[in-house]
Amino acid sequence: MPQVRLFTASDSINELTGLLHRAYARLGDMGLNYTAVDQSAEVTAQRIRGGTCYVASLVDRLVGTIVVQPTYLQNACEYFTRPGVAAAHQFAVEPDHQSLGIGRMLLAKAESWAVENGFHELAMDTAEQATHLIALYAKLGYEQVGWVQWPGKVYRSVVLSKRLPS
Repeated sequence: MPQVRLFTASDSINELTGLLHRAYARLGDMGLNYTAVDQSAEVTAQRIRGGTCYVASLVDRLVGTIVVQPTYLQNACEYFTRPGVAAAHQFAVEPDHQSLGIGRMLLAKAESWAVENGFHELAMDTAEQATHLIALYAKLGYEQVGWVQWPGKVYRSVVLSKRLPS
């Protein structure tokens, strides 16, 4: 069973970046230019700064990740600037470990972090074309609350949010 824990300085940013590339390859093959499809290790590190990065590890191998962070002061997605709304991003599970509950474990950890830090909602976004992800998030209690067109992206994203217990 995988262990969900904080990403630490002893973890490899290159290994985490490789995990993101593999997990987002299906979306890249759909023609969706998600940042995680081909981002550099420097971009991976930059994207986890300012947030809390959790990883799922199995026998010393990273098999999943999620970053959760406080409300942004400014963001192209207005929903992520709302008071009390934490944001989750850079969410990925190793392709050969998908459908085993690892994503659910990572989301549960992000939701716990949000509640522990005084947030009443956790929001995320994904491309409209990623209907398999939208269906999964809906099954886990996330509702569509809007859209965002990120600069430089060839797709419009659905913004999803889940109200969290107080």
